[in-house]
Amino acid sequence: MFRFTTGEKADLYGAILQAFGAANERLETALGLDDVRARLRTVGWLDAVHDDDLQDALLKLREWQLLDVVQNHAENYRTAEEYERRNLQYSLTRRGEAAFAGVEHALSVLASTGALQTAVLEAITDRLDELYVLLGDAASSDRRVFTTLQELEGHLEALLANTKVFNGELQRLLRAEGADLATFREVKAATVAYLQEFLVNLDQRGRTVATAVERVEERGLGLLHERALRGAELPPVADGDPAPAWLERRRARWEGLRAWFRPADGSRPRAEQLHDVARRAIVTLLQVLDRITESRRRSSSAVQDFRELARWFAAAPGEDHLHRLWSAAFGLGPARHAHLAHPDPELVPSSATWAEAPPVEVSTLLRTSGRTERFTRTGKVRDIGGIKAARVENARKERAELEAAWDVLGTGGPVRLSGFGTLDHTVFERLLDLLGRALAVRPDVDGARRAVTSDGRVEIVLRALPDGGRAVLQTPRGALEGPDYLVEIRNPSTIVEPAG
Repeated sequence: MFRFTTGEKADLYGAILQAFGAANERLETALGLDDVRARLRTVGWLDAVHDDDLQDALLKLREWQLLDVVQNHAENYRTAEEYERRNLQYSLTRRGEAAFAGVEHALSVLASTGALQTAVLEAITDRLDELYVLLGDAASSDRRVFTTLQELEGHLEALLANTKVFNGELQRLLRAEGADLATFREVKAATVAYLQEFLVNLDQRGRTVATAVERVEERGLGLLHERALRGAELPPVADGDPAPAWLERRRARWEGLRAWFRPADGSRPRAEQLHDVARRAIVTLLQVLDRITESRRRSSSAVQDFRELARWFAAAPGEDHLHRLWSAAFGLGPARHAHLAHPDPELVPSSATWAEAPPVEVSTLLRTSGRTERFTRTGKVRDIGGIKAARVENARKERAELEAAWDVLGTGGPVRLSGFGTLDHTVFERLLDLLGRALAVRPDVDGARRAVTSDGRVEIVLRALPDGGRAVLQTPRGALEGPDYLVEIRNPSTIVEPAG
């Protein structure tokens, strides 16, 4: 089908098919030899073409089943030459139309850049909402249902095509190594900003589309396709009913929509996968930008330094030279002590070199952190005796309050929670703590919930009442109402286990 794209006359073959395609746009389905020559000029073919070459090209396209030829019996011919030139009419076959459309699509893909457009997601949601309204109104037009479904499928195809092209460009950008670092950095920075803007509320938009899909499916996909089929007004064909194939394409498109936003098998929607791809691309691009910035900041990179050092090692004449090179490369320390002076400058002659001068002591802090030690007057030690006494007093008071609260809450046996009546707020807080501990554990085989305080001094046993009921506890700061329980608060150390 695409053999016309290769060979010495590939340009002429492509121009001829383009001429027939332009004629089809003007509803001219058949062209004669002179018509083909005239159409070649309109599509940009300006080279001279001999009649024999043009006929050979048409014959070749006919052999490839891209063109068909018929005789025009409706014309009146005055001469034999006119009959030969105007009698044969050429037209595109189905294979020719497909081949021309394939080339046009390939050229458009090469020229396209792709995009991630949030407006397409919003348009898909709008069309789904419109279908939901139309399906709910029996008086609505079937033609309107058909056109709305076509618009929905068009937006979906635009989303898929743009996303695939943009993802391909994005992956090529991630692998590219630009020669012009300035332009390369600007492109990557602009791509990061573009992706970040697209990801804003992407999850929410995806969920909105999924909800709209679910609402339309509640109306019934069968009803949607049936009404759209009536509104499509398909023409009759010779080889059978076109309706089954048309409905199958509609179901396939709908499954593609579900795969992107609401998969039927419960798998992850492709919109979320696009979110992950964009996030990973942002991270990768930011890392590349950091490397570009770092390479600009320093004249040479660590990788280049180590490669140069490896070449020096490879060129060393002997083992002694290797050891000297190792010591020179990795035995040097930072010259953080160069600003230090001798404690007694009078002992160092002004004419002495650094090798003759006595050594200067370098502290460990300077070698490890790069900061010099500063010795100042020792600060005063704060007297914390008052703080310790205050803390001891506070602990004693809290302990006394706690003991008092446990004394008040000690029931000596099972009592109803509602029997506590009015409580001091401190005692009420201790009781709430015990109730919370008891309700947080599972009941045992007897149905009782048991819990012990952190110090092990108090145990609470909580049992549900068979008659239910409500308990109201009054405090100076308000009242608490809740289910009534049978409560027993006791000291575990006083419990005597039965013998045997």
